[in-house]
Amino acid sequence: MIKSKIKIRTKHVPAGLRILYEDRDIIVIDKSSGLLSVEANYEAENTAHNLLTNYVRKGNPKARINLFVVHRLDRETSGVLIFAKSLEIREKFAAQWKNVEKKYIALVYGNLTKKSGIIESYLAEGDNYKVQSVKNPIEGKLAITKYKVIKESKNYSLLEIDLLTGKKNQIRAHLSENGHPIVGDTKYRENTKGRLALHAFSIKFKHPFNNEEMMFEAKIPEYFLTYFKLNGKSPFESADKTGRKQ
Repeated sequence: MIKSKIKIRTKHVPAGLRILYEDRDIIVIDKSSGLLSVEANYEAENTAHNLLTNYVRKGNPKARINLFVVHRLDRETSGVLIFAKSLEIREKFAAQWKNVEKKYIALVYGNLTKKSGIIESYLAEGDNYKVQSVKNPIEGKLAITKYKVIKESKNYSLLEIDLLTGKKNQIRAHLSENGHPIVGDTKYRENTKGRLALHAFSIKFKHPFNNEEMMFEAKIPEYFLTYFKLNGKSPFESADKTGRKQ
């Protein structure tokens, strides 16, 4: 893990997030499931953006420090999230975003026939706010999801996902349409329970100020691993080229 350039004031870090790194330009966090990334019409205070803004201002609401959203995670998705400390830095992130590498971990129902592959379709949002694939490219936006099975049990699979495009609900829609919805995803599967088992595991990018290559990881929540007998081992250990455990 890259050492933070600004000392993390652990005792003052707000509930619902963990600070992974901070310098004069960016702040990287591990967001918990259930916390909004930014304000919505039904919630303005309890968001990662608002909580972090108060943190960097050291509790002084009159301070002029502002944070800018670099990207977002769904409310129920946990994991790595980046904020910029200036509009200039956010714009530099936007210019390089297509080259940023983002990996997710998803716990899904069932066992996939193909243990690795790419799901590609045009996605559009319907009147019910659910995203789904459409045949006409004009009606949707191209979405590409690369996946690999890293662990299986009788009824569940743990997937490592490379998000090659970043469309709304892309991973959730693609996996559901592929017959393997994410555990806890009540939006794309009925009669499921528990938290949404989708986690933004890592992100790799070049620092927008000095071009230094950086990568951050957010520890996989224990909830994901309770579905497998891992004997204290990481699910990433001893995976062969198909993604199966040896």
